Amino acid sequence: MKRINLIFAMFMVIIISTNIANAQEADNKIKLSGDFLTDQRFLLNELNDWAWNESRLSLKLNKSITDNSKFYSDVWLRNIGLPQYASSADLYNKGIIDPYNIELREAYVELYGFLFKNLDIKIGRQRIAWGTADKLNPTDNLNPYDLEDILDFGRHRGSDAINMTYYLNNEFSVQAVFVPFFQPVNMPVGIFANALNPTMELPEGMILMGMSDSLLTPRYNLEESSTAGFKFKGFAAGFDFSLSYVWGRDGMPIATYNTFIPVDMTGGININSQLEFTRIHIFGADLAGSIGSVGVWAEAAAFLPENNVNMTTDLSALYPPSTPVEMTILDTTVLENKAYIKFVVGADYTFGDGSYLNFQYLHGFIHERGTEALNDYFMIGYEKKFFDEKLKLRPLAGGFIVSDWEDTGNNYALIYTPEISYQATDNAEISLSTVIFDGKGTNMFANLSDYNMFMLKLKYSF
Repeated sequence: MKRINLIFAMFMVIIISTNIANAQEADNKIKLSGDFLTDQRFLLNELNDWAWNESRLSLKLNKSITDNSKFYSDVWLRNIGLPQYASSADLYNKGIIDPYNIELREAYVELYGFLFKNLDIKIGRQRIAWGTADKLNPTDNLNPYDLEDILDFGRHRGSDAINMTYYLNNEFSVQAVFVPFFQPVNMPVGIFANALNPTMELPEGMILMGMSDSLLTPRYNLEESSTAGFKFKGFAAGFDFSLSYVWGRDGMPIATYNTFIPVDMTGGININSQLEFTRIHIFGADLAGSIGSVGVWAEAAAFLPENNVNMTTDLSALYPPSTPVEMTILDTTVLENKAYIKFVVGADYTFGDGSYLNFQYLHGFIHERGTEALNDYFMIGYEKKFFDEKLKLRPLAGGFIVSDWEDTGNNYALIYTPEISYQATDNAEISLSTVIFDGKGTNMFANLSDYNMFMLKLKYSF
């Protein structure tokens, strides 16, 4: 009930603010914009199970107080997920039978010419997007990834930050960002909840019956939880480019201690894991421009863990007390204090008939760590518009992934996402698409072959 009242109050504030703005002079108005999205998906299996249900209202407020300051905010009001009631008591909880949430994506104040003529500063919750590639950006590491929808590549949450940019001249600038406290990624939900969970190889004869874990979170102080980033950006020889550095933490936890606990006499075990967020240095570079009529971009980031990451496996509960410690406590280095590089290169081209082609090659996805664990992703999209650009077809869209070039037949994944969309009005678009997964091996997308689905989306912008 409190959340319902909060939503109602927010609507009232927006309405009142808009009315006040309309009564003021044109150059002092609050600009209200946003969009409504409904996203519905069902699986292409025998029962056509429902896979995703989301109705999202995004409300954006943009207010220029004076010529040298601005306020901006973006709030999501959502009904998301499928009802998960299990007992009659759940029917008394509207949040269970009709799940919804409110999310403050951004809310910040921007000051132009702060202290110095060429210095701009943003303070508050903000999305700080780095990188030039299309959605797949190895250098984009200041904001935590939002992996709620694993198919929405490149989505991040906002961070509370101080973001300063000093313009050296029209071509060059220096940016410094300070994020005072650490935010982890949020993991996929619904049918994709286990998509990023690594497979675990057990000793012969053991059967995994259950798993539990605990997180070691960094202490909320300046030394343990803060993140800092610096970026030099410029334009030369027809290309935009930048060099960047981030001192932060990996937003996805890594297991550092596993305890095996026997639960029966037939080899059944439970595993309790302790996970940590490792401190990491990230050195980045990117560029974007065109060669003739072909748009091109490249982006790379070197990830250097501050220390070796070791994982201890405690098997002592499986052996008699007299067993030597070296047989029951095993230590393994899972991530070395060595740099590993993720990179992406891409190009796009618009043909004479108006059709559009986009291609990217990515080495290393979001969750992959270490030189030996980085896979290769080939992503492609081709689209053509018809009937005064109202109808858009994407017959070729998706990607091909290779996990092991020495045995590609057993270590590959295929994603195929054809789409048709119709621009019903200038601000309303309806799209129909399918998502087909196939593959073999341990790659994340190869393991999603049971989740082929059909998708219907409607987006209305205002």
